[in-house]
Amino acid sequence: MPTPQGPRLIKKYPNRRLYDTRTSTYITLADVKELVLSQEEFQVVDAKTSEDLTRSVLLQIILEEEAAGAPMFSTNMLAQVIRFYGNAMQGVMGTVLEKNIQAFMEMQEKFQKQSKAFQPNAGLLNQEAWSQFMAGQAPMMQNLMGRYIEQTQQAFLQMEEQFQNNARSMMSGFVKNRDGPGGSNPK
Repeated sequence: MPTPQGPRLIKKYPNRRLYDTRTSTYITLADVKELVLSQEEFQVVDAKTSEDLTRSVLLQIILEEEAAGAPMFSTNMLAQVIRFYGNAMQGVMGTVLEKNIQAFMEMQEKFQKQSKAFQPNAGLLNQEAWSQFMAGQAPMMQNLMGRYIEQTQQAFLQMEEQFQNNARSMMSGFVKNRDGPGGSNPK
């Protein structure tokens, strides 16, 4: 069967039902979550207006996951994210979060590849050695994350310094132009 081009199209109807046009069936948010987990590209659109609702549906899945018992985001973190809306740094914050998650995923993938070489099922280590190996991973991951956070903080400080330098440069040009050719502003 040929693979359809483009992302899988899911239509959302006014009754909140989701219709998968590829399988010609109604699906649930749990099914959409499975598409995310299997890394399948999809787009959710309003059945009447064709408005893209993908982000809204993904946020709904996150909300359900957060309410299910083991939240990933603390109340403080959510409040901090909300504070960035309308802030001049809103666009930067989105990019920073995306890059941080991508870096974390890359670290996780490397860890998984390295740990596969030591899986006890492969007969390379006995159960006790495997337990010791896994116990040693938590401090290593904390160390990696600590260094990563330090690097992120350093990048933020450099970005802040660059913003301040740009603002000073812009403001000094404004003051010079305001003072006129003589260089002093009569009071």
